[in-house]
Amino acid sequence: MSADRPDALPAARRRHRLAGGQPGLLAPGATTDPYRLRLYRLLRTHYPLGYDPGLGAWLLSRYTDVALALTDPRFTGYPHDGAPRGRAPVPLGLCRGSLVCVPPAVPYRTAEPAVERTAYVLARRIARRDRADLVADFCRWLPAGAAAVAAGRGLSTLPRGGAPGRRAGAVPDDCAGPTALREHALASFLANMLDDPDLLAAATAGDGAATLLGRAWAETLRRDPPVQIVLRRTRTEVAVSGGTLPADAPVACLIGAAGRDPARFGAPDRFDPLRSDADPLLIGPAGCPAALLGGLEAEHGLRALLAAMPGIRWADGFRPAAGGLLTRGPRTLLVRPS
Repeated sequence: MSADRPDALPAARRRHRLAGGQPGLLAPGATTDPYRLRLYRLLRTHYPLGYDPGLGAWLLSRYTDVALALTDPRFTGYPHDGAPRGRAPVPLGLCRGSLVCVPPAVPYRTAEPAVERTAYVLARRIARRDRADLVADFCRWLPAGAAAVAAGRGLSTLPRGGAPGRRAGAVPDDCAGPTALREHALASFLANMLDDPDLLAAATAGDGAATLLGRAWAETLRRDPPVQIVLRRTRTEVAVSGGTLPADAPVACLIGAAGRDPARFGAPDRFDPLRSDADPLLIGPAGCPAALLGGLEAEHGLRALLAAMPGIRWADGFRPAAGGLLTRGPRTLLVRPS
């Protein structure tokens, strides 16, 4: 019996199937790990088009169909026509999908030194400990801390005794202000890099280090996107794999499934920054302020951690694991600083 067949799933999962045997996207366990449950694989292979009443939308899981929904003018934003459509910003990668992409209040020439400084301060604090959680002690603080420093306030202005607010350091309407998605993406990036000592060494030494870090960041957004589902709406009937979408229908683009579609990417589950089939479509608009800041936080965050803790490694017995379906990332990253 093929592992890809629907009837190969454990019996306990079968009762959560929809009409025709299609697995429900919100079935118990899917929000923990749709990859391990083979949910995305089953949808791509056997149910490329199907309606999920729990989500209230038609599901698209193959790369070709998701790419169509993200770029074709026959699709519009959700829930109304005034939302972004076509190659205008869509809520993809770290982009919030605003109708107007608002630049950050602090220019990037000011933001980058602030990101670098904040990363080194946080990393030095962690280096004094026997054990640390990079999600709680680094990823949740770096975006907000860098924003506060860039705005002329110090890290001391952030709340003590807990994680900073999601908009700490931001100004109203600054589309780079909310930091939750950048926290998820940074955590996934650090997990992927710390998992590969050889890649880690190559990405932090030599003239090509910055380029490799940029490719590793883009590969993280493909393989482990912080936003797993993007909602669109059809303007007219649209033919896709498996059938035809009706007009004026909500459509859920499964970014997590499309980014690991073997019809588009070789060895799609492997983290490979040097892959020749990299695709910028799934990582969002190139000029998005949130995406640009996220890249700075990934690069300087990793450099700061390695400078303060050259012997950093996973805590004994720890293995990183991501969680979540609508948004996704590691919940903890336990390390030994030395």
